[in-house]
Amino acid sequence: MAGTAVFAELVDEDGAFKYYSYGEWKKSSSGKSVAIINPTTRQPQFKVQACTQQEVDKLMDEAKTAQKSWAKTPLWKRAELLHKAAALLKEHKVAIADCLVKEIAKPAKDAVTEAVRSGDLVSYCAEEGVRILGEGKFLIPLGVILAIPPFNYPVNLAVSKIAPALIAGNSIVLKPPTQGAVAALHMVHCFHLAGFPKGLISCVSGKGSEIGDFLTMHPIVNCISFTGGDTGIAISKKAGMIPLQMELGGKDACIILEDADLDLAASNIVKGGFSYSGQRCTAVKVVLVMESVANALVDKVKAKVVKLTVGPPEDDCDITPVVTESSANFIEGLVMDAKQKGATFCQEYRREGNLIWPLLLDNVRPDMRIAWEEPFGPVLPVIRITSVEEGIHHCNASNFGLQVQQLNRSLTVY
Repeated sequence: MAGTAVFAELVDEDGAFKYYSYGEWKKSSSGKSVAIINPTTRQPQFKVQACTQQEVDKLMDEAKTAQKSWAKTPLWKRAELLHKAAALLKEHKVAIADCLVKEIAKPAKDAVTEAVRSGDLVSYCAEEGVRILGEGKFLIPLGVILAIPPFNYPVNLAVSKIAPALIAGNSIVLKPPTQGAVAALHMVHCFHLAGFPKGLISCVSGKGSEIGDFLTMHPIVNCISFTGGDTGIAISKKAGMIPLQMELGGKDACIILEDADLDLAASNIVKGGFSYSGQRCTAVKVVLVMESVANALVDKVKAKVVKLTVGPPEDDCDITPVVTESSANFIEGLVMDAKQKGATFCQEYRREGNLIWPLLLDNVRPDMRIAWEEPFGPVLPVIRITSVEEGIHHCNASNFGLQVQQLNRSLTVY
């Protein structure tokens, strides 16, 4: 079992991790579980409960009841409990990190950092929350918040939803991603140990086909906070007239102009494009560089890419396996499309299982899929442009709109 004796009660007699409802760790009445595959070994690593719709109904009722009392709890008391949870997240950072390494192949050092940063974020939300009254505002809680974080930051992007909701007087129902669910359950246990009221925080696991739509369309849910991909579009169509908070990925561009510091640009591109194997919403997904400096920039980026270490997350490698075999297959499809259409491969394409070696693709054109689609992997396309307007046009033509960065020495911002 991942973690220490502190987390022993999370696991049932069959080795499956329980779900969390009304302050207790419970085994689903379904008698079924969902397997979590280790991206590195490609073998089953953990099991979580396959909860039923009836169990979802029950914890929703509990969340609705608990929220009414929580909304009357003073801000200082809410903040006090959040600070306790933050301290526990940091105390148990190694156990949480161990889950992240095994579930999503996050490098060990980065996994520990995620746990610590999550604690910091919870404390920050607590401190900001107690200042609400000082702004002269009277805010009314929304009610029951459904939080759905993504696999790549299943702890950090869970607490970024949980902590603000709790300090504002709401209750939380968390549906973690399958890959990353056990790390999320460890995180929830830290909130449990902090002493939050029963029913205020729930964590339900299971098959999307069984409880996915049931959760997002549940009449008790007053708001949905979702981070992920195209699934968010489906959620927005089904959720009804409730507030939605969504971050659905991006084809984040890095525009390099002629007067840019190319050494700095190369460092930013490699760090931004290949950290956690490119599996970040805000990773650099495409480089748009002026033709006049393209050769020099590509050479500098290539020199840094060859220094990236590749291997298992336990060894703190820069490039680790992507999260699933289907993800690796999708990335490979983008690479093969670019190869067929004439992109320049700055390195040899190499893949072993879910592990894909870092790859820089030069001379990418708009007719290639990699120019527009988000690989969520260690493959970075370079598109050469002749004007900043051309680069901006490419950004604006994208279906995504998360972020973009522009590197140049002048103060002109286009």
